[in-house]
Amino acid sequence: MSTSPTQHDKLQHLFNQIATELVLAKPGKDDGLLPIYSLLGDVADASDAPEEIQQSAKNVRSSLDKLLDSALPFDDATLAYLNRFTTWFQESLNFLNAHKPIILFPVITASTFDVKNTSTTPKHNQPTDSLLVVKIDDDREIFEEFYNEAQEHLEQIESVLLTLEQDPRNAASLSALFRSFHTIKGVSGFLHLTPIQSLAHEIESLLDLARNHKLVLNSQMITTILKSKDAIALLVGQVAEMLNKGSIPQKIIPVSHLILEARAEAKGEAVVSEPVNTNATDTAHDTNNPPHHPSPAEPPPTATHETPSTQESNTGGKRNAPASKSSSIRVNTEKLDNLMDTVGELVITQSQLLESAKAFANDNSPLQRNLAQLTRISKELQHTSMSLRMVPIGTTFQKMERIARDVSSNLSKKVTFTTSGEDTELDRNVVELISDPLVHMVRNAVDHGIEDAAGRKAAGKDAYGQVELNAYHMGGSIIIDLKDDGRGLDPAKLLDKARSKGLVKPGQSFTNDEIFQFIFLPGFSTATVVTDVSGRGVGMDVVRQNIESLRGQVLINSQLGHGSTFTIKLPLTTAIIDGLLVRVGSDRFIIPTLSVKVALRPESYQIKTLQNNVEVLNLRQQSIPILRLHQKFNIPNAVTDATNGIVVILETLGRPFALLVDAMIGKQEVVIKSLGNALNNLPGIAGGAILGDGNIALILDPTTLVGK
Repeated sequence: MSTSPTQHDKLQHLFNQIATELVLAKPGKDDGLLPIYSLLGDVADASDAPEEIQQSAKNVRSSLDKLLDSALPFDDATLAYLNRFTTWFQESLNFLNAHKPIILFPVITASTFDVKNTSTTPKHNQPTDSLLVVKIDDDREIFEEFYNEAQEHLEQIESVLLTLEQDPRNAASLSALFRSFHTIKGVSGFLHLTPIQSLAHEIESLLDLARNHKLVLNSQMITTILKSKDAIALLVGQVAEMLNKGSIPQKIIPVSHLILEARAEAKGEAVVSEPVNTNATDTAHDTNNPPHHPSPAEPPPTATHETPSTQESNTGGKRNAPASKSSSIRVNTEKLDNLMDTVGELVITQSQLLESAKAFANDNSPLQRNLAQLTRISKELQHTSMSLRMVPIGTTFQKMERIARDVSSNLSKKVTFTTSGEDTELDRNVVELISDPLVHMVRNAVDHGIEDAAGRKAAGKDAYGQVELNAYHMGGSIIIDLKDDGRGLDPAKLLDKARSKGLVKPGQSFTNDEIFQFIFLPGFSTATVVTDVSGRGVGMDVVRQNIESLRGQVLINSQLGHGSTFTIKLPLTTAIIDGLLVRVGSDRFIIPTLSVKVALRPESYQIKTLQNNVEVLNLRQQSIPILRLHQKFNIPNAVTDATNGIVVILETLGRPFALLVDAMIGKQEVVIKSLGNALNNLPGIAGGAILGDGNIALILDPTTLVGK
């Protein structure tokens, strides 16, 4: 089976994410377990991926079930197995590109691991009727995500159960119901929410029998599942209460009687439906006969459900009003994407109307005034719809803080990690893709950048290393700075390493900025010892790949002995860009203004030809290579004399180059359009845009235009 370039990119991105989480995973800890489990599910559900990759992901995912079921951390054997899988995954993606057959990754066998206490059934002596006592603040963002996800699954469970009551053999509904309970069980086990995990596990086991045609759900079973769903909803409500108030609930939600019911029904035994006496001084509602639609607890502050100002609680009291008067509602991201596409079409149509009206009306005509008003409204609608996709980067920054703390602890380094600009908003798609690069960069800042205690003392520095992560807007871009006060990059050492690996030609000279870019080469590492944190030469190439995919740049400013600053420059959105419209021959192109430094008409004395017919522009004592766009794309009737054309100076990955075009037409905001699978991944082309006159202009990709 073949995949489209887009699907291959998606699989590569999923691989990068799995590899990133696995780097941070350690025996005896569960960091990364849940994210890897979820990412494997995404691979398994990638509909147009090869069947061998889908099934292999399912095999590996099932091997992690026992750890999640028993809330156990990683062990050495599991990590070794996952490392073998990532090696196989990358090789399979290479085979996919080369149209070679893919071999199925082996199914885990019982002898592969030697893990104690990994039974998939929760221990019978483990208390299920107990208070939820967890440390919310340690993983607040994960608990908030659990709350939102659980609410969605609980809503789906009730809807699917109504379908199954009419058609108990409906395979699709059984699978959907099983997945919902399975997800709730897995995440709650990871978060040590024992009552939720235990109850969800028993219902999952019952549903598994139904899925495999070993029993047929009857009315009593569906009632038990509904009551279990209601009990889980009350427990999830307690999680929301802990998120909102920070206090531990003082009421036990009994679930042991529901567990016994589910077990009895699975065995075909008589059901005794009475809550077990928990001997608690103040138990919660009788979940033997709970309300069919229990009132949910007030969602946590970051939840996106609409929240009324007051709501009756199950105990008859009033809930506190939310701190903010504003309310929100969860919206499917596909709807937002469709809205952006529609607004983009409106902007294009409005531009075409303006162009057409020039031939029929003067500047003061009613038509022109109406079109000017339409332009203002279109702009406002465009900016409003764009803002709907904007989310704060704060959640991502919180994850980075956790990573910095864990890595510094593992390396026995003292590090103070500070952030600013957490409220800075950018496109949701950009936030998702920037997470991986930041993980690698923060890890490297702590590992490679910050010296150990002896090194800092010898350098006369404070015992605590400083790592700062800042985000802010500048023009139409977002800037993310990662700064450390560590040892800095050594250009001489980097150049020697590159030469020893054969990455550069002997005798070739480079500026410091060019040498700093070597760290983004695949397999390049300055570490002398391979550790569980770094040293394998993977990571920074992933940083460059992800940032390039966002049409962004990463710049390095480093001073040996005084630290480094990595600056990521990104567009605010991946849907609409500011572009410089240029002409070459009869063709028009759009250059993203993010990469443009300056444009000028060169003088003859500035143009020089070096060895191997390399043409350069001498500008401010710097020799900048010239790329003739008409030669790159074989465009006829273009300007060949550089002094009669325009040279646009671009910068990508810290390297400037000059692009020769015939003329500059102007600057405008354009909606990015895909060229389709057949024309995707063309070197030098990022997409297309429809101009005001209805013609199409190609959007240039400066990074791939000059090659890597």
